Amino acid sequence: MKQSEFPRFDFAKRPIAPLWPLQWLAWGLSWLTVGPRQVKITKTNMDGIKPPYLLLCNHNAFNDFKIATMATYPHRANNVVAIDGFIGREWLLRGVGCLGKRKFTNDILLVRNLRRVLQEGRIAILYPEARYSLCGTTAVLPDSLGKMAKLFQVPVVMLLMHGDHINSPFWNLKDRGLKGMEGDMHLLLSQEQMQTLSAEEINATIREAFVYDEYAWQKKKGIEITFPQRAEGLHKVLYVCPHCGIEYQMTSQDDRLICLHCKKTWHYLTNGSLKADEGEDYFTHIPDWYEWERQLVRQEVEEGTYHFESTVRVDSLPNAKGFIDLGVGYLVHDANGFVLTGQYEGEEYRVEKPVPSMYSCHIEYNYLGKHGDCIDLNTADDTLYIYPEGKEFSVTKIALATEELHFHQLRSVKK
Repeated sequence: MKQSEFPRFDFAKRPIAPLWPLQWLAWGLSWLTVGPRQVKITKTNMDGIKPPYLLLCNHNAFNDFKIATMATYPHRANNVVAIDGFIGREWLLRGVGCLGKRKFTNDILLVRNLRRVLQEGRIAILYPEARYSLCGTTAVLPDSLGKMAKLFQVPVVMLLMHGDHINSPFWNLKDRGLKGMEGDMHLLLSQEQMQTLSAEEINATIREAFVYDEYAWQKKKGIEITFPQRAEGLHKVLYVCPHCGIEYQMTSQDDRLICLHCKKTWHYLTNGSLKADEGEDYFTHIPDWYEWERQLVRQEVEEGTYHFESTVRVDSLPNAKGFIDLGVGYLVHDANGFVLTGQYEGEEYRVEKPVPSMYSCHIEYNYLGKHGDCIDLNTADDTLYIYPEGKEFSVTKIALATEELHFHQLRSVKK
């Protein structure tokens, strides 16, 4: 079968209210996490707030869904879930009311279905960061969020969760067994405010509410993570050595972060800080190191020197039945955006994602243990998981470059 003939996921299908047997099962399974983990859910200014409303949540780990499920109890809600979450279980996710989405695409069908959920009197749950946070701080939010929220004309509620990244960071998803995670649920914008405020004012309010730092929260709470391999995988995020300035030579083992080029090492302390074993620390706070890397990428973008290209392995996910191996392709990422080319079953394909079309991109580390780290690019009818070959690259840098290219172009337009 040619790529153009693959059956496609039906995003237009109307979402249903979660079926009661599945809803009770979801509450039960969520309680098995929230209860023993001693998750504290605090509700502020929520008196009299009942569905329908739009619930916005930050996103750090799968446990977010369970905390949100308990925070909205006893009301039924419809969650927005990326298409890979539907693989092999589309019937189940549709049965609990989930709405499918391809990440970082403009999706009028999703807006229409969210509106239906709200018009039918339920809660619509959205994770607008659209990915797990890479280092426990706020990911980029879309400019369209305020406009969409205003369109719905219902209250906007915020659920800001703390602890999921510390317990199971995106760069190493192993469960640390953390107890005492928190969820702060509060009315962010009333229905009256949604009618009177502009989309820009709504956006500003949402962005302010989404500011968080998991490592600062950990230190404030005095939480110690004694997991012996707590640093393993951190080099996926911190890919530039601040001592020698070399990219892609960082690695990690047990509780150490190591530069293979200059041999400098850092100890990842139980309180979430970094401490150099010898000499200057450079960075003790993980998000500071990450933002320094962003500045380096921004400089490349502004100087016009950012460029990445590589032979890649490509998997297609046109529907929820599973991945289709498209074989080898070629990816270029530069000031023009992404260009992916390849051939499958004698049919050539070319996917172009210009800079204005993507304010960010989704990445995975060692995705499903298949071909390593990957970038996924989404079109209206396909999701392509792209695995660069070799070791001289970082998908974290590619994600940062996607954002910085977009911001740079916006700044250039405003001048």
